[in-house]
Amino acid sequence: MYNIQSNKIKLISILLIVSGFICFGLDIFLGSVKIPLNEIISILTGGSAKKESWEIIILNARLPKAVAAILCGAALSVCGLQMQTLFRNPLAGPYILGISSGAGLGVAIFIMGLSFLGISSFGLTGNSGIIIASILGSLGVLAILLSIINRLKDIMTVLILGIMIGSVITAIIGIIQFFSQDAQLKSFILWTMGDLSAVTKSELYILTPIVIIGVVLSFLITKTLNAYLLGESYAKSLGVNIKRSQFYIILITSILTGSITAYCGPIGFIGIVIPHLARMLSNSSDHRVLIPLSVLLGINILLLADIISQLPGLEQNLPINSITSLIGIPFIIWIILKNKKIKNLN
Repeated sequence: MYNIQSNKIKLISILLIVSGFICFGLDIFLGSVKIPLNEIISILTGGSAKKESWEIIILNARLPKAVAAILCGAALSVCGLQMQTLFRNPLAGPYILGISSGAGLGVAIFIMGLSFLGISSFGLTGNSGIIIASILGSLGVLAILLSIINRLKDIMTVLILGIMIGSVITAIIGIIQFFSQDAQLKSFILWTMGDLSAVTKSELYILTPIVIIGVVLSFLITKTLNAYLLGESYAKSLGVNIKRSQFYIILITSILTGSITAYCGPIGFIGIVIPHLARMLSNSSDHRVLIPLSVLLGINILLLADIISQLPGLEQNLPINSITSLIGIPFIIWIILKNKKIKNLN
């Protein structure tokens, strides 16, 4: 029985790897400018193209966007899995602790609040300013959470505080929006819709190692995550340091979530939906299986969402957040209907 289950997981993983390569190729191939497939292959393999503009489009626009989709899908999926395990709640996601709200506040202040307060942009403009503001905002919330986690005995209190912090920040952002000008408000709204194309090639050199390190660290704490499935008392009996583990899980999740939000904007539902898909496909609760499977599923789903967002006939790409919402909301409704009473994960 174990061999059958193991072979099933291996087959699913292979199929996801193959489909991931296909989606990656389609994501680079599709776009408003039609570029022959042989030219794309030549550019990606280090050759030259007939038109210099094609090379610029592939290397500076489509390739970074596709890589950003891979990083974003992997990071948010792992974050969602960890949050659902830590809080033993099937609807927990990477944004539940208010980290993304903190990032949103930083961006709101940068885009809309600085002129309202009569403060200059400190020489920062465009995407670089948004990224720095977002990181500072998310780090601010993270600092608050980490400063109180060791003082609290119940991890659920941390969850409630995170939700409350997010609500307060949302209210503050609403006030800033009320006093902002139309152009500033439009810029902020566009940021909240998520934009994978905002990530430049040079920024990927920063985002890529952060995501890789975060995912690797998540895999290294699979024993702790597995122990959490049977409750804190069981985890303690296995020698798990509860406070330290909670600290590490929240730190890893927050850094990954904050980084993705800073560079790509808040992209919803991936972190909630993907872990459930991984459990359904694998019929397993072992994080040694769920983490790599969640990474592969997250990559596939976000690449697919990006492909859908740029279907032929559209003058502009659809907001990535709208696509992930359309994919995720029906699934969440199904989860709620399946679990009429939201129960702890077993």
